[in-house]
Amino acid sequence: MIRFDRSGMRAGFGRDLVLDLLERAFAAIDLKRVLSEALTREGDRLRVGGSEFDLSGRRVRTIALGKAAVPMAEAASERLGPASAGGIAVTRYGHGGSVSGFRVLEAGHPIPDENGLRAAEAIVGLADGIGRGDLVLCLLSGGGSALLAAPPEGVSLEDLAATTRLLLRSGAPIDEVNTVRRHLSTLQGGRLARRLCPATVATLVLSDVIGDALESVASGPTVPDPTGFDDAIGVLRRWRLWGRLPKTVRDHLARGAGGRLDDTPKPGDPVFRESVAEVIGNNAAFLDAVECSAREQGLRVLRIPEPFVGEARDVGREFGRRAADVAGGWTVRTLLVAGGETTVTVRGSGRGGRNQELALAAALVLDGVEGVCVAALATDGSDGVTEAAGGIVDGATIGLARRAGIDPGKAIADNDSHPVLAASGDLLFTGPTRTNVADVCVALIAPSSEALDDDPLPASDPELPHDHRGEQ
Repeated sequence: MIRFDRSGMRAGFGRDLVLDLLERAFAAIDLKRVLSEALTREGDRLRVGGSEFDLSGRRVRTIALGKAAVPMAEAASERLGPASAGGIAVTRYGHGGSVSGFRVLEAGHPIPDENGLRAAEAIVGLADGIGRGDLVLCLLSGGGSALLAAPPEGVSLEDLAATTRLLLRSGAPIDEVNTVRRHLSTLQGGRLARRLCPATVATLVLSDVIGDALESVASGPTVPDPTGFDDAIGVLRRWRLWGRLPKTVRDHLARGAGGRLDDTPKPGDPVFRESVAEVIGNNAAFLDAVECSAREQGLRVLRIPEPFVGEARDVGREFGRRAADVAGGWTVRTLLVAGGETTVTVRGSGRGGRNQELALAAALVLDGVEGVCVAALATDGSDGVTEAAGGIVDGATIGLARRAGIDPGKAIADNDSHPVLAASGDLLFTGPTRTNVADVCVALIAPSSEALDDDPLPASDPELPHDHRGEQ
């Protein structure tokens, strides 16, 4: 079970309760349980999501890719039993493990590296041994875009890594980043499905992408890609990166846009005739679990229906303002809940991640406000290039940072949220969670008439409507 490391965290209103709710949500969407429900076998019949397959005379090869690859492979191996012919699981460093019958490989994330090249070569080797009548189970989760480093001919790993760094620092949303990645890969954007054809391919997806666009999760190696080379170039021009790219990357994309290279396979392509794909977990499922646990604890829940997107500091300021507004107008303890994925346009040289920057921005709004606690969490346990999973802040955060000699306003301008939250005792640590369903932000808010402690929660007010989903 996922637990937060509370040893270095300071005390304060609502903190333990917020972390309890998040821990319960992790347990409610336990990946092995979710996958075991989506993958069942009765004799020679295998159900994968809403599809059934006849296993008579054939066994199943599995490719697991992403931060959750190992627990997904473990669950698949257990469910398939003797029908499993093993496979390959590729995950980021520190997320590996041993899975019976599987070759487990670790590679670089978010910047592709040599081990990502080796992982791609291993998957190509597996795919080349697949033929008509074979069944391939593909298990995808977030992080797979970087882990499967398969640059096209003429583009070096170094040039792919340089392009990735530019994209990740630009502030471009992940859907657009992955549009470019798909067109700089020989396996993603449905190209792995093309290599596996005419085998049957069943894909189960743990989505870290808001809206669950299948082509964006791990850059969609086994699903159709609705975008083209022109779209990839458009992303790079929109974020003013085109002129800064390695020449080999510009040349490759220009040749593709000019029709001199085969594009990624599109919806309706025959390579997907024997393929199915289905989402088995996502950000909404995590938020549902948070909301359910909060109601069981007697909290009034306000769930923001729109996913939060855009610059982390802007989202943090807005979330802090919403929490402060709620604090002034409610008579019971309330949990404000939202999910999404922000971006950070890196302008400074500091250290942090999008959730830490979001939390710091909220803390600047809430400076001196009592009875409000805000947590911003990366559900994979890794926020940016730090070991923290995010931050948990309140009205005391900014004052504590200033007493430690840190200027929080200057820090956020320099993308340097990590030292601020470290000084205030507000960093969240989970270690690798082996799951990834984007980001979550919650605020616990006490009514002004309530003592600011963690005494047992008041019962829900029966006169209030039960569901305030989407109220602002």
